[in-house]
Amino acid sequence: MRIVIAPDKFAGTLSAVEAAEAVASGWRDVHPGADTRTVPLSDGGPGFVEVLHAAIGGKLLTAEVTGPLGAPVRADLLLDGETAYVESALACGLHLVPRADRDPARTTTRGVGELIARAVRAGARTVVVGMGGSATNDGGAGMLAALGAAPADRLGGGGGALAGLGAADLAPARAAVEGVRLIAATDVDNPLLGEHGASAVFGPQKGAGSEQVRALDAALADFADATDPDRALRAEPGAGAAGGLGYGLLALGGTVESGVARVLEAVGLDALAEGADLVVTGEGSFDFQSLRGKLPHGVARTAARHGVPCVVTAGAVSADPAEAAAAGVTAAYSLVESAGSTEAAMSRSAEELRALAASIARTWPDTGGAKG
Repeated sequence: MRIVIAPDKFAGTLSAVEAAEAVASGWRDVHPGADTRTVPLSDGGPGFVEVLHAAIGGKLLTAEVTGPLGAPVRADLLLDGETAYVESALACGLHLVPRADRDPARTTTRGVGELIARAVRAGARTVVVGMGGSATNDGGAGMLAALGAAPADRLGGGGGALAGLGAADLAPARAAVEGVRLIAATDVDNPLLGEHGASAVFGPQKGAGSEQVRALDAALADFADATDPDRALRAEPGAGAAGGLGYGLLALGGTVESGVARVLEAVGLDALAEGADLVVTGEGSFDFQSLRGKLPHGVARTAARHGVPCVVTAGAVSADPAEAAAAGVTAAYSLVESAGSTEAAMSRSAEELRALAASIARTWPDTGGAKG
């Protein structure tokens, strides 16, 4: 029996690598002879570089860059030939900011720009920026400042510093990446501004209250007016990704691509799924958003193309069963339910996920089959 185990991270508890190993261990507890292929995945958020390095090799380069609150942080980028992969969360991730200090009016994407500059100096002609998990809401202004855009103090000062910005010069930043293809890898399709924009949708996750959300949206509007006189880029799908970092990359001539699709292609999931008996994927919360382009959806669709059943393991499951089935999901299993409580699922995630995988394996004998 060949099982392909391709999960995302379980946010706050397990990395994708840890989740994949927990599922594989549980499966082998029941079927010691099973061929378990672990394929940790990322949609462009945390784990992006780690997952791609495991899949395609390449050279890891470590740089010290400006963190979201201005203190230096160490971050890896992956260089594979003339293509570099940058994980924005390593430079401006929410996990880098203590809960008490979370303030998207102050946090900056400057470190992302420094990573891009490092990649270009290393010879990259394509830079893929994985998006997700950011602590920022500055529209990518900090990234632009790190690449030479002016005024550097206003652009690099966080989302709040953009309020009232009258003009900005992006020419030096564009010159710094001239001839380089920039790709924002994300499956978020939000625009920069408005009720579906970066501030309104993602600001509260980063510590913004309702009044600050409105102030940040107004500040991003000022920034957009100064850098997007034709009013075209601000409405582009993906411009609102990572607190508007997508907008900053678009302003440099970049494009937005599916992070899920890029990772699935890089790891060769199509070839792995062909001939498999079962594909197992997972994430922290399998909900309605999961079926709208997130990683489990992409994995399930890949499995379905090859006629292979796909099951989801998740911390919590709230997705509509009919919608999940239509997307190619054969069954979904909740870690909270199997562990008996949220506390147990969170505090013993690896052990409980291993036990859940073993329980699933007992209903999938060597001949293959459906959920019992």
